Amino acid sequence: MSDKSKITSAAEYSALGFYHKVTFLRSDTWIRLNRMTVRLVEKEAANADTTQLRGEIREALATLGFIEDYTAFPSKEDFQLLWRLFDDGEYLTLSRAVNRISRALSSDIYRNRPITMSRGQIEGEERDQEQEVLELHLDTTMVQTRPYFELLVVDDLSQKEEHVIRSSFRSAQRPEDQFSYDVIVVPSFQDAVAAVLLNPNIQACILRSGFRYESKRELAVFRRYLEEVCNIDVDNATSTDISVTLGRVICQLRPELDLYLITNMAVETYAAQSNECFRRIFYRETDYVERHLNIIRGINKRFDTPFFSALKRYSRQPTGVFHAMPISRAKSLMCSHWIRDMLEFYGLNVFLAETSATSGGLDSLSQPSGPLKTAQEYAARAFGARDTFFVTNGTSTANKIVVQALIKPGDIVLVDRDCHKSHHYGMVLAGADVAYLDAYPIDQYSMYGGVPLKHIKELLLKYKRNGKLNRVKMLLLTNCTFDGIVYDVERVMEECLAIKPDLVFLWDEAWFAFAAFHPIYRQRTAMCAAQTLRRKFRSAEYRAAYKDYLERTKKLDPEDIDAWLGIRMMPNPDIARVRTYATQSTHKTLTSLRQGSMIHVFDQDYRQMVQSAFHEAYMTHTSTSPNYQILASLDLGRRQVELEGYELVNKQLETAFALREQINSQPLLRKSMRVLTNADMVPAEYRPSGVDTYFDDETGWSRMEDAWLYSKDEFVIDPTRITLYIGEMGIDGDTFKNKYLMDKYGIQINKTSRNTVLFMTNIGTTRSSIAYLIEALLSISRELEWQQEELSPPERRLYSKRIKSLTQELPPLPHFSRFHDAFRLDSAGDTPEGDMRTAFFMGDDDDLCEHIRIDNGAMQRLMQGGREMVSKTFIIPYPPGFPILVPGQVISKEILEFMLKLDVKEIHGYRPELGLAVFTERALKAADDYGNESFPTKDVIEGDGSAVASTATAARGGKSSTRAARPSHPADATAPEAGAEKSGRSKDA
Repeated sequence: MSDKSKITSAAEYSALGFYHKVTFLRSDTWIRLNRMTVRLVEKEAANADTTQLRGEIREALATLGFIEDYTAFPSKEDFQLLWRLFDDGEYLTLSRAVNRISRALSSDIYRNRPITMSRGQIEGEERDQEQEVLELHLDTTMVQTRPYFELLVVDDLSQKEEHVIRSSFRSAQRPEDQFSYDVIVVPSFQDAVAAVLLNPNIQACILRSGFRYESKRELAVFRRYLEEVCNIDVDNATSTDISVTLGRVICQLRPELDLYLITNMAVETYAAQSNECFRRIFYRETDYVERHLNIIRGINKRFDTPFFSALKRYSRQPTGVFHAMPISRAKSLMCSHWIRDMLEFYGLNVFLAETSATSGGLDSLSQPSGPLKTAQEYAARAFGARDTFFVTNGTSTANKIVVQALIKPGDIVLVDRDCHKSHHYGMVLAGADVAYLDAYPIDQYSMYGGVPLKHIKELLLKYKRNGKLNRVKMLLLTNCTFDGIVYDVERVMEECLAIKPDLVFLWDEAWFAFAAFHPIYRQRTAMCAAQTLRRKFRSAEYRAAYKDYLERTKKLDPEDIDAWLGIRMMPNPDIARVRTYATQSTHKTLTSLRQGSMIHVFDQDYRQMVQSAFHEAYMTHTSTSPNYQILASLDLGRRQVELEGYELVNKQLETAFALREQINSQPLLRKSMRVLTNADMVPAEYRPSGVDTYFDDETGWSRMEDAWLYSKDEFVIDPTRITLYIGEMGIDGDTFKNKYLMDKYGIQINKTSRNTVLFMTNIGTTRSSIAYLIEALLSISRELEWQQEELSPPERRLYSKRIKSLTQELPPLPHFSRFHDAFRLDSAGDTPEGDMRTAFFMGDDDDLCEHIRIDNGAMQRLMQGGREMVSKTFIIPYPPGFPILVPGQVISKEILEFMLKLDVKEIHGYRPELGLAVFTERALKAADDYGNESFPTKDVIEGDGSAVASTATAARGGKSSTRAARPSHPADATAPEAGAEKSGRSKDA
């Protein structure tokens, strides 16, 4: 049997694409095997040659044998039966057995009742397929389904001992149990790792001491993964207690799983070593009922939804409403003659749960102390945070809450220029001095990438050299970007903390909430990186490495910025503080109603320095009438990802890979479009892995690990975002999105550039959705091909001109120019921070501003004459949705050229018929006194000589409330000499 149950490591690697395509591979192979066994029966009956077909069946059984070793259904006994039937030539019984398993898997009926696979039962079945389908349908609709999971037991046992364990756990289960489960037994460390990666049904693991490390299978593909990701010395894995080591590995791969340890040694010692990994440790425990009860309780802790359950209970209580909300209990609908269709459409439950009450078992979002508090604690556990807060009006509000809580007027914030507009408005509200960071441009596709770490370090070192580092409070970056650019979060934070040990990091993960539930993605999330850095700084290994680092760098000139940019900097572990915040749009990538978002906190100084200010900021921006349905959906979304997040994200990856493969494999599509790869979107200098694309003909989709984990590329591409280049079609992205995809096929996308469109898969994307999209793209390509064939010579010249415009005549993406000196406190310095708040409020005074058109060249002519044009407002094209101009920014020639080339219809802050809103020249000259009594009014600006104090502007929060007060800012009052540093946490590491 060994030659049948084993395939070569190269074949495993290629077929599985590591483990990225296991679900599709398993499903497709069972369907294919079912068809092949039916054909085999037919060919045998016709005395036809079956040599090739039997070879294909043998190969399919071998492929499935690798996967099914790590699943509860079909069991090992079931699969051995298939091999025996095949070897014995009992092809009719084999066909029926394969059909039974395949249908049970595709219908999920195995989750609801045991599927018996005895030879006698299979041979006795004479029902046709339609009857089988009907039976399965009745089973799934009439039986009340309990959630099903699988329990992994790691122990080197005989087949008889395995059977005893499975039978014992089945006997311990009771009808009143909330969940049902089946058992998988694997004999080794390597097999256990394979099981938790390949089988998403596993929710709990029991590790017994005494199992071996090596698998009987060839699992060399996991070796590097264990070494690089889990930091396991594979060659010496058995030198310590292997069960504890395995527990730590599983915690890293799938931290949501419940782990239990059974040992014959002193449990007290184990408890001290591994209390973070194992939910409970049993000493020589043989009571299966006790184990069963612990397993069920562990699953229930993740299944529990405190707020959703409280809301359900409340909705079932009879209540009398003598307060707000006539719609509560659907009263205003039931008595209506005109809007009863609202009740019919939404159903009764949503209105039974609509209430303004915070008592009666419910809770207050402003000051939670009951089920909402518990729900947020559960969310923190799920996402790896120290604290989590629910937000019911989107991540735009979450961003402003965090910024207001942490930033005071005059603090310097380093901000990714192409971040979401809510951050820019947050800077205005907080009164921050903003230093914008430019991401690397991808001019050929009219998009931006990420901000290189070298640029961030360079700016921080400049602030240090200028004696301003103590005013730098926060670094704000987007991870991942709309286009799917993902940072090496751990390295960014680590090197920045080497320069500014108490720097706060705000990572906008609006599009990255799903990443916490996949072992590859998780490594590049804010919360995981914060956990890793905290552990690292506390370790003896890091302290030894830091000591060596000090020795290597002791001769470097502290003022030589270039020298420090050339090395990987290390923070001082004694003074570095891990202060990390992440904002996530749960509704964008996970299950939640629209506007459901979360704030995750991993800040070592939160309790001492931030909690009070955070609470005030939260109260400032949070409604006192939050939508309970949104809160309940956040609670449910958390339950889902803790129990099936790994499975759903894996399937999301699989659908994305399938879409990429289909587009690349269709000759018609390849003529005019292609999927952009790593090489297209990340310059080679940021890809030390050398990975140009994740796909390889020999190993399938196995190269993702090389870029994301092993070589630690500075930037990587999220493969679930498919950027399609369509420049060769002669259609701009916005037209393709609206005229073709939406209007003709009802396909919704959001992000486009001049020559690309972005398709994003999510945990709800199905294979049918992918198939429909491919059909639509093929239909569009055929239509355009026909149109091109019918073009007249003049039309063909025009078509060629459009293609040239979209592929060759692309304007360079403009960098942030600079803040005008009128809005810079230190206009003579070489640091770029600007006072955007003053410019923002000055822009409200029409007397200080004018509109100048750009489409007729008026502004360009004035600029050629030497006038500096300064924007009075935000200019935000949609897409992509970030400002290309902010209040107080000097308008450059490159920005104007880019605006004139934009193909989008929606540009916030800009009216073409009026022109760009800019400050008048006299307003800029007088800007230093804005908000003070000496600031001139309209009459003085217009030159008639009368001076009347402008007190209205002062009341609006101009410089009198921010900029004029800044000389007394504590940081300015104690600013050290250039190159010097304050003592304590702001000291150089």
